[in-house]
Amino acid sequence: MQNRFWWLIAPILFILSCKNGEKLYNKGRYDDAVLVFVKKLQKKPAHTTSLQLLPDAYAQARRLHEDKVTGLLSSNDPLKWEYVRNEYRSLQRLYDAIQASPAALAIVKPKDYRNAITGAQENAAQVRYDRGASLLDQGDKGAARQAFEEFQAALSLIPNYRNAAQLRDEAFARGTVNVVVRQIDVRSPYYQFSADQFREILIKNLQQRNINRFVQFTDERIAQANRIQPDQFLEMRFYDFVVGQTYVDRSEREVSKEIVVSTVKDSTGKETIKRYATVKAKVYVNKATVISKGVLDYQLLDAVNGNIIRTDRLPGSFTWVNQWGYYKGDERALSDQDKSLMGGEDIAPPPPQELFMQFTKPIYDQMTSEMQQLYNNM
Repeated sequence: MQNRFWWLIAPILFILSCKNGEKLYNKGRYDDAVLVFVKKLQKKPAHTTSLQLLPDAYAQARRLHEDKVTGLLSSNDPLKWEYVRNEYRSLQRLYDAIQASPAALAIVKPKDYRNAITGAQENAAQVRYDRGASLLDQGDKGAARQAFEEFQAALSLIPNYRNAAQLRDEAFARGTVNVVVRQIDVRSPYYQFSADQFREILIKNLQQRNINRFVQFTDERIAQANRIQPDQFLEMRFYDFVVGQTYVDRSEREVSKEIVVSTVKDSTGKETIKRYATVKAKVYVNKATVISKGVLDYQLLDAVNGNIIRTDRLPGSFTWVNQWGYYKGDERALSDQDKSLMGGEDIAPPPPQELFMQFTKPIYDQMTSEMQQLYNNM
């Protein structure tokens, strides 16, 4: 049935596609018309409309693209060779299509633009290379970042173009802002912490966010070991923080419920008499709450003059809760809510170092967001 349906609609689709080719031609969409006519001739070499219109469609397409090339070459656009290449590529696409159809090739002699494409690409790559070299000579980080993009563009046009890869890497190094994360000051009268783990997680988080490829966050120890010249320092200090502040809430209450304990028939045997009894229990609920919280002050400083680039105060908190309950007496006295409180066990809270890491998570999330906002506008 499906095959039969296809054979019924195939002629209709063919007629419509033929009309589409002519419609494209009449609308001045000569590239598309050429491709449609060539496709028709591949399937039906004697297709009349395609044979009649293909030569003129190709001629019109060539005229339009070459006129654009002429206009571009006379313009002052520094990137004109990239646009010229695109025009030649469009013409080469028509050449390749016609070459693949003997019927089309018999009536149209297309022009091969491969050499023109190669020449345009070489000129375009040279322009990008020269722009990159000029920017790199300016000596500042902003210009170096622009130079990186220019050398990258040259390499996308022609892989391994001259020494563009070497200069691109040099531009990247010159344009990179090295932010060195200094030792984190943690002061508490109750606990002695090392914030090294926090610093490692913070740096990893900053790096994984891909804030800006020209910004590198490095631990101070690693920077010193690798002789990385800092451009900025990130200094942090935790203060006014509490780790493991514990509250224990214990409650107990008596509960009772009147329940049916038996049923008997009356003397007539027709009605049921229920006998009730009161059951009792005592419910014990314990809840331990451990609060950890604190504030981080940070400053982003210029490594050369010590000026503050950005500063902020970021709060963080983490609450650990454990609840357990049990009862004594008759379970039937418990309500559904009472039963939901039963279970669990008295377990110790996490150690102080883990609580410290938990309450600092929202802090470094806030900080990475602020860094992302800052460097995205760089």
